[in-house]
Amino acid sequence: MTSSQGPSATGPGPVVDRNALPDRVWTVPNALSVLRLLGVPLFLWLLLGPRADGWAVVVLMVAGVTDYADGKLARVLGQSSRLGALLDPAADRLYIVSTLIAFVLRDVVPLWFVALLVGRELVLGVALLLLRRHGYPPLQVHYLGKAATFILLYAFPLLLLADGGGALVAVLTPVARALTIWGGALYLLAGVLYVVQVLGLLRAERAVPVGAGAAPRPAP
Repeated sequence: MTSSQGPSATGPGPVVDRNALPDRVWTVPNALSVLRLLGVPLFLWLLLGPRADGWAVVVLMVAGVTDYADGKLARVLGQSSRLGALLDPAADRLYIVSTLIAFVLRDVVPLWFVALLVGRELVLGVALLLLRRHGYPPLQVHYLGKAATFILLYAFPLLLLADGGGALVAVLTPVARALTIWGGALYLLAGVLYVVQVLGLLRAERAVPVGAGAAPRPAP
């Protein structure tokens, strides 16, 4: 899944400076991002309500198509925007968190694994609050984080299919588990790198001598 509305959390692609993007709202790529966001509650209901795993996988695939399409259209139509750069990774994270919650409730993945990934999001939330408190915008999405999310969003449908029956379960299970472990490890590592960047930025600001002026801040 790739996007170039801004720094996407999924798939390889050019990382665009979010702060240099125009403040557009009513664009086709943004509409597709909102559509992807609206699919999150439907995806979660399919997993926990009727447990229609096949349809849940379809929703995830449609989300992947819209994720690719909004980036493609943003380039073709020249409609990249700051809002799109925020909506795109937000939608991916919501799909990850909602999937993890559903997987715990259905005993697909262990609780400790989910606790690690959700804990990562909480730590990053605190880091973002610290940045905002000191007048900085969110840092750009790291390529490692994009790759990790890309892997997880492919591992989750395989976990769903492996949790069911059929002749392919024996083949899908080891592949799904390997991708989940690999993606989870990269996801945590990307979070650590993000926190290190935030701490380095704040430490550099504190190191500015009194009277020398505040460190220059990126445009919000």
